[in-house]
Amino acid sequence: MQALGETAGVDTDAGAAWPAPPASKRPPRGTLERMPKWMICIPLACQWAWLALRYRSATLPSAANPAITAGGLVGEGKLEYFKDMGPLARARTARHCAIVAGTAPSAAVLQQAMAAAGLAFPVIAKPDLGLCGYGVRLVRDMAALQDYVDAFPAGETVVLQAYLPQAGEAGIFYARDPDSGTARLIGLALRYFPQVTGDGARSVAQLRAQDPRLRRLHGSTRHEAPVAGTQVPAAGEVVRLATIGSTRVGGLYRDGCAWITPQLLAAIDAVARDMPAFYCGRFDVRFDTLAELAAGRGFTIMEINGAGSEAIQAWDPDIGILRGLRMIFSKQRVLFAIGAAMRKRGVVPISILALARLNLRQQRLIALYPPSN
Repeated sequence: MQALGETAGVDTDAGAAWPAPPASKRPPRGTLERMPKWMICIPLACQWAWLALRYRSATLPSAANPAITAGGLVGEGKLEYFKDMGPLARARTARHCAIVAGTAPSAAVLQQAMAAAGLAFPVIAKPDLGLCGYGVRLVRDMAALQDYVDAFPAGETVVLQAYLPQAGEAGIFYARDPDSGTARLIGLALRYFPQVTGDGARSVAQLRAQDPRLRRLHGSTRHEAPVAGTQVPAAGEVVRLATIGSTRVGGLYRDGCAWITPQLLAAIDAVARDMPAFYCGRFDVRFDTLAELAAGRGFTIMEINGAGSEAIQAWDPDIGILRGLRMIFSKQRVLFAIGAAMRKRGVVPISILALARLNLRQQRLIALYPPSN
């Protein structure tokens, strides 16, 4: 083997003090973010095809995490990552429980499930099978929770997760060589949530219209802003426009590799080793301060993504297209290298047809989820 190269638990109260992103040296939206998705996919697909020929399998990364459906490449549930965690990993993870939609659970049943998991309102409700924050909502009371569950596709699982008050959010990319056992953090992305700052004169809608990143929220049927567009914030008042930090709702990703330290690696590696056969993926965490995160302390895991997790730090506006593509190329090489090592151990990659079916099911469900907020 070669050497290894739609977020939860957040508050949406208007005026809450969220960390401001550092000033960018480039336009508000980076080159990769402004490019059509099909155009970005061309070089990535070409590299994937080359790696598939080299390793004799187009789906080899699905073998990277054999305890997860398709290795986390597509179609896996969020709860799969939590299911068989050891005590150390569980202690680092936000409290959660599962509800099956379509069973018309009463308020008493929902309250009992939450109490058993140590949950109290407000909580985050989100799909078990999710992507890019679709369907993720902050719910503050039982009526809102029942409305959410009633609107959810019947028979599908809703995850309820503890509200986390920490202000920072990061995606930490982890990889471990199955042969040598050497672990690395191959990237760190800082997420900044969509927000506007009031001037005492313009409405939220007017302020939003002035921001190229936030214009994508206009007319969206997949997202409901938690504040009215007619609201006029006071001068200096910060109004957050989403629970999630995805770029699809105007969130901003910044490269946080400068905060990768041996202490943070040790903390994340300990969690990964306390999970069954987990070798590559992204840990989405909430944290108090960057200094605490770098020290490997004070963070809570919201969710984990496997082989399909994107190298989202490449969407930093200060990162040019060539450097951004190199980041993504590097991550894809790591996936294939780990998959090859696991295949030698007897793990069989998923078939292309089965992978396509998982992807089709996931895309079909996303279209049915309630709007995020």
